[in-house]
Amino acid sequence: MAATDADYVSRPLLTAGVIERRDYQVDLAERALSGNTLVCLPTGLGKTAVSLLVTAERLAEDSGGKALLLAPTKPLVEQHASFYRDALEIPDDEIVVFTGEVRPDDRAELWESARIVIATPQVVENDLVGSRVSLRDVVHCTFDECHRATGDYAYTYIAERYLADAADPLVTGMSASPGGNEEDIRQVCENLGITSVEVKTEDDDDVAAFTHDTDVEWERIELPDEIIEIRDKLNEVIQERLEALKELGVTNTTQPDVSQKDLNRMRAQLRKLIDNDQSEGYEGMSAHAEVMKLRRAVELVETQSVESVRRYFERQRNAARSSGASKASQRLVSEPRVKEAMRRVQEYDDLHPKFRRVRMLLAETLGIEGGDRVIVFTESRDTAEALTEFLGNHFETERFVGQGDKDGSDGMTQTEQKDRLDAFSAGDFEVLVSTSVAEEGLDVPEVDLVLFFEPVPTAIRSVQRKGRTGRQDEGRVVVLMAEDTRDEAYFWISRRREKEMEQELRDLKGVADEVEDELDDSQQALTDFENGGDADADGQMKAAGESGADAESGEGDGQAALSGFEPPDPDEQAVKAKETPDDPHHDDEETVEVVVDQRELDSHIARDLSKREQVDTRLETLAVGDYVLSDRVAVERKSIEDFLDTLLGGDRSVFEQATDLVRHYDRPVYVIEGDDLYGARNVHPNAIRGALASLAVDYGVSILRTEDENDTADLLETIANREQLSRDREVSAHGEKSAKTLDEQQEYVVESIADIGPVTARSLLEHFGTVEEVMTAREEDLLEVSGVGEVTAERVREVIGSQYEP
Repeated sequence: MAATDADYVSRPLLTAGVIERRDYQVDLAERALSGNTLVCLPTGLGKTAVSLLVTAERLAEDSGGKALLLAPTKPLVEQHASFYRDALEIPDDEIVVFTGEVRPDDRAELWESARIVIATPQVVENDLVGSRVSLRDVVHCTFDECHRATGDYAYTYIAERYLADAADPLVTGMSASPGGNEEDIRQVCENLGITSVEVKTEDDDDVAAFTHDTDVEWERIELPDEIIEIRDKLNEVIQERLEALKELGVTNTTQPDVSQKDLNRMRAQLRKLIDNDQSEGYEGMSAHAEVMKLRRAVELVETQSVESVRRYFERQRNAARSSGASKASQRLVSEPRVKEAMRRVQEYDDLHPKFRRVRMLLAETLGIEGGDRVIVFTESRDTAEALTEFLGNHFETERFVGQGDKDGSDGMTQTEQKDRLDAFSAGDFEVLVSTSVAEEGLDVPEVDLVLFFEPVPTAIRSVQRKGRTGRQDEGRVVVLMAEDTRDEAYFWISRRREKEMEQELRDLKGVADEVEDELDDSQQALTDFENGGDADADGQMKAAGESGADAESGEGDGQAALSGFEPPDPDEQAVKAKETPDDPHHDDEETVEVVVDQRELDSHIARDLSKREQVDTRLETLAVGDYVLSDRVAVERKSIEDFLDTLLGGDRSVFEQATDLVRHYDRPVYVIEGDDLYGARNVHPNAIRGALASLAVDYGVSILRTEDENDTADLLETIANREQLSRDREVSAHGEKSAKTLDEQQEYVVESIADIGPVTARSLLEHFGTVEEVMTAREEDLLEVSGVGEVTAERVREVIGSQYEP
């Protein structure tokens, strides 16, 4: 029967005949309009449509407002943008995409003209820290795959800024799997400022009509003797290395299946030995590195494919031959038992049994059962490559991997990923072999079979993968599990965690009100204030199980419920607008600017400063210093560990950095952050005092100490206030660069050859007398200079004497 207008949602700004009418989506959208809401909906059932309905309603109410939708990956961002452009009567150029591929200056310009911005969170975080964009006019912010809003992930910072900066904020978090337990879910809610939780499961009548059973089958795969023998050879070496580590007292186990947690604990113990300047720590760290490499080889040969372990060994051989190869790599490939395992891998000419089973399952699905599409998921890029090649001999097969190039395997560009998914949807090929990049949120079309090449130990990822099937018809999921391998451990972990998550979601559905009550009091108070006082216990705080028929309107039609949503009173809006000035800083106090180097985003300092009302932050790629506070003050920030590392030698010494600071700024500052400067490492206190004295006396650099990142941020704001407000100085990100003297220019030219350092450059100039003589010196003459070895001499001649071929 042909679809009618009644089969689609009709609302202002919605394109007619695009959004299929599903009452549970309309109901969820109405609830999400009432306050900051977490929407939990099974994968493939239209979470994005819910968010779009909320966005359309908010933008229709506020013609000057913007909407922001955040998604964790570039392909997902592009997919959302395509959907929004199709579903909304908003010009395409006003629905813009922000990813790292768009220049920062272009993003700042696009933001001003956009009505909807769809972006990766890292880009928005950078733009907020750099003061390129303002969230003041954003009337709806959606956090897709919001289970990521934990720890230092950008979602947490953006949510805090949004709730503080926006004139009329509304948050919607979306996930099919918001957390592994109730505590995780509460943490996500607190980080996003969410105070209402709406959960729909496949048990709900209005959702069940759009779902089908997904049968999950676990298949045990027996490994042949040849593969077991390869594994055992590698395990012998692992056990021997663990015995050496046991003698150092950093472990009590020598079992090859030692857990990653135990290995991390060993590494921490070895790091303490190194910090105490005990040579045994370095030897142990090398043995530990071997164990890690060998464990990866064992995992590949057991659970992936012989081809993947073959490629892995080839990379290890190449790494061992390269200049600067670690002792661990060199010792690994020269170990007789490893060499024997490598030889057997090369000689193995049969299929890994998982490959054979994959081929049979695909033949059943696509041939006997007449299916159309299959997705095969694997953890390994190497296995994805091998499977694509192998299955391509029997079925129309394409791969789907991430954007990065990895060890001889070319990644896929964003355009290639989109084209590949479009072709799969159109039926241009039958089998998509994908790494984890397609797990999360991507609208991969309905498939007849999802095949896990190995179990996934994380519940969230497993739920995402299984969501690729069972949307329109009954689907099937098969997980391959190699017997007596890590696969079995992952199987039990995965099974336990998924059951826990399913139960937590059911529990969460039943206790939504309790979860809301237990959220942070300050968030609840803020939301109550924004909504005009007391929350309606039967409205905003309704339990997730209520339907649209229970709403005040008394109507069972979800569309009627959405239409009945009353926008805020215009007079109240006008009053609110008058009370909130256009300036994002909501008081009359003057502000200061802090220029932050891009690399400092790894710390919390830039984000902390950007949240302060009297500080504007600007991101730059600084050639000198980490923070610039005026035209004469630049700050180089070092943790105690960083300071001692550079003092003991590194890519650039403390004194080289000091030279650059002094050359460009009249008042250079070194901030050393942390406690126990003299006890953190096994460095004689007099050596540290000597370095500090030299920096202060010889270079004229001010040395300031701070306790932690918060203390550093306070200090930076204090200096910026003194410079810019008290002394009325301007900020210059590049300082006042002074002209180099003749000898500095000569040293600079020689330093540019083959990454020669300043000490070696001076030695070369002192030995040969002129830059010209250095350039024309023969290799054997170069070797006579102190500090110049064979590698450096050879590299110098190669750079100077090679033909220029751009």
